[in-house]
Amino acid sequence: MNTEKTWEDGDVGKRIGNNLRQFRSNKGISLEALANQIGVSKLTLINIERGEANPTLSVIWKISNGLNIPITALLSIEADVSISRNKDGLKLTSSNEVFVAEPLFHSHGLMEFYRGYLQPQGEYLSEPHRQGVIEFVTVMSGKLTLEVDGNTYQLDEYDSIRFKGDRPHKYVNPSSSITILHFVISYSSL
Repeated sequence: MNTEKTWEDGDVGKRIGNNLRQFRSNKGISLEALANQIGVSKLTLINIERGEANPTLSVIWKISNGLNIPITALLSIEADVSISRNKDGLKLTSSNEVFVAEPLFHSHGLMEFYRGYLQPQGEYLSEPHRQGVIEFVTVMSGKLTLEVDGNTYQLDEYDSIRFKGDRPHKYVNPSSSITILHFVISYSSL
């Protein structure tokens, strides 16, 4: 019996909406209260819950931080075997489309795995994740300049970095070609 699950574009919006509604209801938070807490309009949240909106990466981060859940909990698929195929996965984009993150896998709310693409000369300012989050980033192709806490780090192909993700951090591609990244986000305590 094959229990493999894959992402299907038509189901993504509905899955996010259903999961958002379920997590919000389980926590006893109204749409209006969540909207006020995370700085996203109530209408936007209504459209997401109905599966009628395609939220940006920033909005999904705000929702997951506001509900205190990993981002992949909003996207969850339960299966014995999951495959994330190149170019077939769900793509979460920044509002200016300079940065694209593809959720790959999650491990029971403890870790999330992503593939990321940063356009040439592109910059992406990530909002702080919730307290205690650690990010691990490996440059798979290209170059990356990462700014964390006023410090700048230069990474080349196959370089990796670990840092506290609960503070603002900025990803910069200083090159003229796309930078491909692999992310692991850990929610375990420090």
